[in-house]
Amino acid sequence: MTGNGSVVSRVSGKLSQALEAGEYPPGSRLPSEAELGSQFGVSRPTIRAALRTLGAKGLIRTQHGVGTFAVERSAIHAGLERMDSITESIRATGRVPSMDYQSRTIRPLLPDEAERMGLSPNEMALELRRSVLADDEVVAYSYDLMPLSVLPEGFVPEDLDGSIFSFLREKSGIVPHHGLAEIHAVSSMHVGWGDYATHESLYVLLDQVHYDAKDMVITYSRTYFIEGRYSFTILRTG
Repeated sequence: MTGNGSVVSRVSGKLSQALEAGEYPPGSRLPSEAELGSQFGVSRPTIRAALRTLGAKGLIRTQHGVGTFAVERSAIHAGLERMDSITESIRATGRVPSMDYQSRTIRPLLPDEAERMGLSPNEMALELRRSVLADDEVVAYSYDLMPLSVLPEGFVPEDLDGSIFSFLREKSGIVPHHGLAEIHAVSSMHVGWGDYATHESLYVLLDQVHYDAKDMVITYSRTYFIEGRYSFTILRTG
């Protein structure tokens, strides 16, 4: 990134660090655009672009005619335009990610699963069911399918622990490049398991297939994010 984009990134990065350090506590108002421009030695349009970036990440909110405020970072925020893993998104908010695997099973793909993944019915895949946690609090439940062809030779299901993306990168040299996602609102008492699941019924379902740079299917994931604990943003530009 060059030109004004790099300046915007620098300013938004500095402001993000200040928010993380508590220089602007939740609910407090940030300096005006003119004051921030003077502080960083940049123009007001640059400050405005940097604030839009922070707003897209859920770090601030702007109330027109009143000002820009730091928000309480109780939920994990992720940008849908990026291919970050869930663990990377959680870590970016300063919280500690972890995975609790409910099951790991090798089985044939069902017809609807094979159609979604563009594979042959009955092709063998690894099915995973896992809870996603941030600071030991469950934020999502994920049902994942991985073709056996992407797994390393001699793979044993119990070998997979933690981030799927990290495992594929380290063990198979496979890097996610792009994905096709559908988003749904879900109300159900039968999504997850354990103590947390008995108290939750509202979810945002991210139904997505991930591919590598050569369009090879890596994973098909149906991840149910608990409403209020994980939120998504899309940074739109003209």
